[in-house]
Amino acid sequence: MKLYIAEKPSLGRAIAEALPKPHQRGEGFIRVSNGDVVSWCIGHLLEQAEPEAYNSAFKPWRMEHLPIVPTQWQLQPKASTQKQLSVLRKWVKTADTLIHAGDPDREGQLLVDQVIDFLGVSRTKRGAVQRCLISDMNTAAVSRALSQLRPNSEFAALSTSALARSRADWLYGINMTRAYTLQGQKVGYQGLLSVGRVQTPILGLVVRRDQEIEAFVSKPFYQVLAHLRTPTGEQFSARWQPSDACQPYMDAEGRVLNKALANNVITRITDTPASVNAVTEVKKSSAAGLPYNLSSLQIDAAKRFGYSPKQTLDICQALYERHQLITYPRSDSRYLPVEHYAQASQVLATISANSTSLTEAAQAANPRLKSRAWNSSKVDAHHAIIPTLKKSDFSRLTKLEINIYELVARQYLAQFYPKWEYRDTTIEVLIAGGLFVAKARVTHKPGWKVLFERKPNATASNNTDTNEEEFSAIDLPTLKKGDSLHCLEGELLEKNTQPPKHFTDASLLAAMTGIARYVSDESIRKILKETDGLGTEATRAGILDLLFKRSFLVRQGKQIRSTEAARGLIASLPHSATLPNMTAQWEASLNAISQKQANYAAFMEPLEKSLRELINQSQNVLPTALKGIKANVSAKRFKKKKPSKPTKRSSKKSSAMG
Repeated sequence: MKLYIAEKPSLGRAIAEALPKPHQRGEGFIRVSNGDVVSWCIGHLLEQAEPEAYNSAFKPWRMEHLPIVPTQWQLQPKASTQKQLSVLRKWVKTADTLIHAGDPDREGQLLVDQVIDFLGVSRTKRGAVQRCLISDMNTAAVSRALSQLRPNSEFAALSTSALARSRADWLYGINMTRAYTLQGQKVGYQGLLSVGRVQTPILGLVVRRDQEIEAFVSKPFYQVLAHLRTPTGEQFSARWQPSDACQPYMDAEGRVLNKALANNVITRITDTPASVNAVTEVKKSSAAGLPYNLSSLQIDAAKRFGYSPKQTLDICQALYERHQLITYPRSDSRYLPVEHYAQASQVLATISANSTSLTEAAQAANPRLKSRAWNSSKVDAHHAIIPTLKKSDFSRLTKLEINIYELVARQYLAQFYPKWEYRDTTIEVLIAGGLFVAKARVTHKPGWKVLFERKPNATASNNTDTNEEEFSAIDLPTLKKGDSLHCLEGELLEKNTQPPKHFTDASLLAAMTGIARYVSDESIRKILKETDGLGTEATRAGILDLLFKRSFLVRQGKQIRSTEAARGLIASLPHSATLPNMTAQWEASLNAISQKQANYAAFMEPLEKSLRELINQSQNVLPTALKGIKANVSAKRFKKKKPSKPTKRSSKKSSAMG
């Protein structure tokens, strides 16, 4: 008998649907007609044991116990899912063959592997476990996945990588949280001060941005426009480009700060002859943005609809599990396997049938076009998020679900539209010895742009790298070098320097995925560019949600702001703990483990050593920045009379460190 172990009940049902009928449904399992059984986890059935499981003395929080480093790691069943664990225990014992059907990612691999190990499966049976990778819950796609099973042993390194990350996060989170919470109590702060490898650098990012905005002093600066006329009467404008001689009157960004200088330029160029110094015309084209991974989808959903990352993830899960309208949503890939291209016409027809607002666009798509998205070498366990072949009555979907489905579908449609073709024209003009430049960008063939042109907030994934604000959408006159012009007048543009913007859901997610931009160390930046940034596709929404729940972050309209407690915590921590550098180094090591280029011990041993140093450092300095700050609401579970003994609830919460 074969036992299929899915990560969730919905996936278990989808697997059973692809197996022989009739089915016998039991509590927590489905038996198919050939005697095989499908059962499932309910997400994580197991969790890391609390410190007191290793030693009852660790239940009270005391500095002398830190750091707590288990010698033999323990897992414990989650109370809410013990019943399902018992179901799996029964079937694992009687099964001849186990088929691992966890989600196709690092966490999904570890989740089911740990259940198999915890239930005491023999070494022989463990060695024969097969792996099923399912990214699309439609029956045809599941059947295809079931026919392409691989030895689970091929994924052992991926599981070890996930195990190392899980234990390292526990070590860092448990110990640093206890250390700084206890130190905070010494200066009168009675709240929980949670510290995590990912959550704390994110918090540091927001705190520093808020402080930069508050310290910002706006300064006026000046630009000059020259309004020009050609001999044939055509008019256009060009912007002054200050020369090196103007450097003493400019800031580091090249903005003129001296109004008298700008006015002097206006006086000199008004009603003055001008000549064309150079004309450049460059024909360009731009391909559509790739299909979505989770982060890029969350960013666009936040920009377009104002959805939080967690809200978008929850909607995606419903579209994937309940409605089966999109593929696996927690993907970090924006590419598709080449064999998926054969289904393109069917997927386009399904989009046309499902969404009336996209019917015309789907019918206009050209399935013979093949974008750069189809690249099997860039696809590992899972591929980009795309629509499935499932046809559905949209009346069963909420407006939020329709919005996300159509975002995903439109991005897929763009792969079957031609490139956007345009021409960039730059004209350099000399006036009274000064250089002025006019730029224009004119579209020749809109290509995929037609899918987004009527949308006021065109999605970020389809923007080109060029700063389009520099270009006029109105074409410039046809000119050549040496042509004479006349400057009618100069115009002074008075502007003010602007502070950075407060983070929003979209910009904070973008910062997390592109965290390399915020790092000065070139070696660290390189690592972060090659990894997923801060957090993973599966964890970012949860970590942000945790920071809000713990009242370290708050929303003011669309803006995300740090609280006083957050600022006090960041000020109290070692600066290194508030930066993404450690995450970069961890991810590089974890990736090396998954690629069989490094081992578990080589990662964990240096971590334990640095943790001891951090704990010692925490005891040497009192966190005075927290003095006088009122604890956030979620941390009031601490008893004032016994500050070193958090309640059971707070102890549990402290172990979930991101």
